[in-house]
Amino acid sequence: MLNILKNRFEQGCRTSPYPKTPVQLPPRYRGRPEINPNAPVDLARRCAAACPQDAIDAENKTIDMGRCVFCGTCQRISDGQFVTFTQDFALSVSEKKHLITRGTLPDLARHARQHFKKLFGRSLQLRQVSAAGCNACEADLNVLATPFFDLARFGINFVASPRHADGIVVTGPVSRNMKTALFQTYEATPEPRVVIAVGSCALSGGPFRGSPEITEGLDKLLPVDLYIPGCPPHPMTNLHALLTFFK
Repeated sequence: MLNILKNRFEQGCRTSPYPKTPVQLPPRYRGRPEINPNAPVDLARRCAAACPQDAIDAENKTIDMGRCVFCGTCQRISDGQFVTFTQDFALSVSEKKHLITRGTLPDLARHARQHFKKLFGRSLQLRQVSAAGCNACEADLNVLATPFFDLARFGINFVASPRHADGIVVTGPVSRNMKTALFQTYEATPEPRVVIAVGSCALSGGPFRGSPEITEGLDKLLPVDLYIPGCPPHPMTNLHALLTFFK
């Protein structure tokens, strides 16, 4: 016991100080994209043609973060003259139309459902549903339970049963074989309930977009309250979204 206490004293607190202290992610992290509206149209068209997700509208010079997998191809092709990925991990929105952007996003806290804050501000229990995901989004959600992020300190927990949950967090492109399980989980969650879509697959179908085996967007099946883009979203993106929207 003395050795354990000694080790804890030597190690100190390893939990992230966020949100009390701002966090700077590594330079290689690709966060919120910024579009240069003055970039040549030909350059924008080259980026759009190379985008594997058809996320770029060259004529209007916008990018759809719901489709984007943050591969960085557009930034490399334009050498940062058309698209630049910042280190800003605050990517989430409450309305899908806001995912189509030139780099500015509405204040998520101001767009949060106020009755959700009142109901779940001190305790939020979520059931995660992997609807044919690749496990990347799932892994970055699971890591929120580690001592470094310690999601439970904010009163937010993932639970085993939808009957104990206040809402569901859906990852993956929602395959045809997972629709029934998803609907059953949603129906088993007591009202009022929230629905959170995490990752480009859940938002738009991701790399599987166009396949008849998946649903191109969770919002086509269920009413989505919070959209968290990314492939996968960084744990800080997930944490920021949950804290800003519900706390």
